[in-house]
Amino acid sequence: MKFTLTLTILFAVVIGGCNCKIVQFIFGDSLSDVGNNNFLSKSLARANLPWYGIDFASGLPNGRFCNGRTVADIIGDEMGLPRPPAYLDQSLTEDVILSNGVNFASGGGGILNETGTLFIQRFSLYKQIELFQGIQDLIREKIGNKEANKFFQQARYVVALGSNDFINNYLMPVYRDSWTYNDKSFIQYLVDTQRSQLTLLHSLGARELMVFGLGPMGCIPLQRVLSRDGQCQDKTNQLALAFNKATNELVVELANTLPNASYKFGDAYDVVNDVITNPGNYGFSNSDSPCCSFGKIRPALTCNPASTLCSDRSKYVFWDEYHPSDSANQLIAKELIKKLGFLKPNQTDASPPTPALGPSSDDDGQ
Repeated sequence: MKFTLTLTILFAVVIGGCNCKIVQFIFGDSLSDVGNNNFLSKSLARANLPWYGIDFASGLPNGRFCNGRTVADIIGDEMGLPRPPAYLDQSLTEDVILSNGVNFASGGGGILNETGTLFIQRFSLYKQIELFQGIQDLIREKIGNKEANKFFQQARYVVALGSNDFINNYLMPVYRDSWTYNDKSFIQYLVDTQRSQLTLLHSLGARELMVFGLGPMGCIPLQRVLSRDGQCQDKTNQLALAFNKATNELVVELANTLPNASYKFGDAYDVVNDVITNPGNYGFSNSDSPCCSFGKIRPALTCNPASTLCSDRSKYVFWDEYHPSDSANQLIAKELIKKLGFLKPNQTDASPPTPALGPSSDDDGQ
C-alpha cells in the first residue's frame, strides 16, 4: 500500500508539473534596488548606512535607498505578490525564485551600459537581463522547459530606469554622451535601446510588463541645490517629459506588435509635480530638501550616521538628495495603481482591492 501511494504521488507530480506561483521580476535602478549594490564591494552607490531602512522592518539598512518601501514594493503588496529578493542575496535558491521572483535593480544603473560608470560597480539594464537569463537556465533545469515557460509567462515584470541616464550621464560633461548627442538624439538613443531590451524580455517570456516613467527629476533636492536660485531645473524636467512621451509611444507600439504582450506605461509625473508644487494639499510640509541631510553642508549625496533627520519623516517628500520618502512612494504607487487599474492575479474587475501593506515586520528587508 505504501509503495502504491508513493507511485501515485510521483505520478501526480510528473503529470501536474510545477504548481508555480505568480511572482515578480524587477529591473531598475536605486528607486527599486532592495540590496544588490550592498553586495557589490566596489560600488559607490550603496544604501548600507544608517539611516536607510529606519522605517522598514527592523529599522536597519537593507539596501533600499529610502527610509521605507519602494514604489515596486507597494504596488506588489497591493497586487498580493511576494516581494522578490535581491539577485545577489545569498539566500537566493531555485525554490526562492519560484516562490518570490527576483529583483535585479541596481543603484546607479541605467538603460545604457555607459551610464553610472562613476559609481564603479552597478548593473545596467542589459546586465540585469543577462542575469535574468541565467536565472531562467536554473529554473528550466529544475522544472523543465514546459513548466518554466508557463512560470515566466505568468510572471509580472517591472522595468524602471532612465533617471541615471540623464543625471549621471547626459547632463554630466565628463560623459561622452553629453557632447555626442543633443536632447532629441539622446532620447532617441535611449528609446531605440529600450526597444531592443523590451523586445528581448518578450522573447524571454515577459508578457505582463510595466515600464515606469520618470518624475520631475529637475526638482530632486540635488538638482535644486546645484541651481543658482534653489528652484527646479526646468531643462531637466523637460527632458523627463520628452522621455516619458517617447517611452509611452514605444510601449504602445510594442503592446500592439509583440504577440500576447500586455505592456503598460506607468506615468506619475503630473501627480509628483503637483505634490512638489503644492505639498500641503497632500499632507507634506517640505518638498524641496531632504529629510536626511548633513546640516548646511549640501549636497551630502548619501544619508549617513552623521546626518540629521527631520522631525517627522512622513511630512517630507524626499528622503535624501535623490530619492523619495516612504510616504511619497506610497502616494506615487497609489497613483499608478489608479491609472493602470492593477488587479491581483485571478482577481476580476468586480473583486474589491486590498489596501497596500505597510513595511513588512516579518522579513529582513530583502
